[in-house]
Amino acid sequence: MATTITAAATSYFFGTRFLNPNPGSGRFQARFGFGPFGAKKSPPAPKKPAPKLVSDRPVWFPGAQPPEWLDGTMVGDRGFDPFGLGKPAEYLQFDFDSLDQNLAKNEAGEVIGTRSEVAELNPTPFQPYSEVFGLQRFRECELIHGRWAMLGALGALAVEALTGVAWQDAGKVELVEGSSYLGLPLPFSLTTLIWIEVIIIGYIEIQRNAELDPEKRLYPGGQFFDPLGLAADPDEKARLQLAEIKHGRLAMVVFLIFAIQAAATGKGPISFVATFNK
Repeated sequence: MATTITAAATSYFFGTRFLNPNPGSGRFQARFGFGPFGAKKSPPAPKKPAPKLVSDRPVWFPGAQPPEWLDGTMVGDRGFDPFGLGKPAEYLQFDFDSLDQNLAKNEAGEVIGTRSEVAELNPTPFQPYSEVFGLQRFRECELIHGRWAMLGALGALAVEALTGVAWQDAGKVELVEGSSYLGLPLPFSLTTLIWIEVIIIGYIEIQRNAELDPEKRLYPGGQFFDPLGLAADPDEKARLQLAEIKHGRLAMVVFLIFAIQAAATGKGPISFVATFNK
């Protein structure tokens, strides 16, 4: 009884009430049977078949069952999380340890409840997400990586088509011949270009992390990011968001193929395809 009161008081002290995970602790039931004189054992109840979930929700693999934390509310959610990385983290709350110097043995505090982190943003730009492995942060990383992959895949094809230099050799050519873009020389050295990129990208990342609204972090909109007003209609905005995440995933897979192909053959995507046409 004293432990229960202490647990409740501790929970209220920290500002959150946690239910006892073992409400039936302290009570037990015993049944005895002595051969034919004892009570007859009742036959086990037949197991009911698990209900089949019928849903028209598209999934990443036919017949796959999405985990409960991927409920389909996010754009492009297909229930793909085989390693459970997006599962909400649960933390155990322990009671205070017994630290009485007059006791022969001090007992450790027992579990008095659990708490789960929610996908909220902290009011600090340097660490906006409360969880490093949170579902909202995974979505942001996936979308940003997909956008970079779309730019990278298009750039790899365009540069090789216009200059004949494969994307994996572009850096070596610039170290020898100087900085250039699409075969045109630039009035900056390679070191200057690196500093320009660091300053510009660093400024953009600082401004992006200063925004603590999850929707605006991913889709800022406005005159700079949506000058044509394509996302003014909610239905059209949802369609464009779904198309973007699909294209981003496809681009990430494509660029992974580019990297494997360059490591195995030493050729770019266009020159590799051209070898089969000869």
